[in-house]
Amino acid sequence: MSEAPNRGQINTDQINQNRRRFMRNAAMTLAAAELVTISSAVAQPGKKNDKNMTPAIPGTNGSSGTTFGPLKQIDAGLLNVGYAEAGPANGPAVLLLHGWPYDIYSFVDVTPLLASAGYRVIVPYLRGYGTTRFLSDETFRNGQPSVVAVDIINFMDALKIDKAIIGGFDWGARTADIMAVLWPERCKGIVSVSGYLIGSQESGKAPLPPNAELQWWYQFYFATERGRAGYDKYRHDFAKLIWQLASPKWNFDDATFDRSAASFDNPDHVAIVIHNYRWRLGLAEGETKYDELDKRLAQSPAISLPTIAMEGDANGAPHPDSAAYRSKFSGKYEYRLITGGVGHNLPQEAPQAFAKAVIDVDAF
Repeated sequence: MSEAPNRGQINTDQINQNRRRFMRNAAMTLAAAELVTISSAVAQPGKKNDKNMTPAIPGTNGSSGTTFGPLKQIDAGLLNVGYAEAGPANGPAVLLLHGWPYDIYSFVDVTPLLASAGYRVIVPYLRGYGTTRFLSDETFRNGQPSVVAVDIINFMDALKIDKAIIGGFDWGARTADIMAVLWPERCKGIVSVSGYLIGSQESGKAPLPPNAELQWWYQFYFATERGRAGYDKYRHDFAKLIWQLASPKWNFDDATFDRSAASFDNPDHVAIVIHNYRWRLGLAEGETKYDELDKRLAQSPAISLPTIAMEGDANGAPHPDSAAYRSKFSGKYEYRLITGGVGHNLPQEAPQAFAKAVIDVDAF
């Protein structure tokens, strides 16, 4: 048993702890103020929906001149996960999740903004990307969406993170949505590009109008063995085409694309991507141990956590209209349309807007 301090004794540990807390909060306030100032400086007044419209801020847009520090690896569940990390180790945790066909460099400009605001920012490669590997050659290369979310929960457990803000786009946004429904106690809030993306095999069977079906051309291509072989052989060119179609006004350079494309050389990449899209069409089976999770998700449950949904005004990828999913968010919610020709890869094309959304949802 430790001896109780004298009444007049100074508790230096408490003073240091208070000082650290003050400095962290001050840094977060300054960073948030800077983001607000930047946004205000380029605001477009006079538009009817100004409160929901934020113009993109010119920046590096993830050009090849910006990068992460040395990547880390950790065993988590079925995987050895590769990830980037920045910011104070004792800061509030933020997990940023990429989609297909993208990688962690979608957040290369978001990360320092949040780190300078005092957040512990962690950006993992999803299964089938970059330096993330399966621990066993015998593990089924499963790409069903619920399993990707299980991966992130296991990743948080391995890092001993109880709760985090989850932000993402494409597969990453879907994963954030799923985590918010199945494990709300692990999420402080979410930032989800394109809003509510939880689906099911049953809903995937419903036909869409021809123009909408046309946007999913690659999903039908992947349903064939020719598509699997074609994606395997031409994955670099295939992914670059998707980038161009999904972000038609984003003038990324070859070096920026090639840096991310290296992550598709992962030996499990093709298997994961093909299984994901075939599973969504009901053309491939998942694993029975995840059936209960998928049954819950098939009910399209509402998300009660604080959420900021975002969309780029030039998103060329298939995405729902914001009005169609508004009822799926029952907690504090805000929708932001990012203007200025921003496409599908919103965090890389408009990093300041995405970072500000993370800070703002934390304040919710």
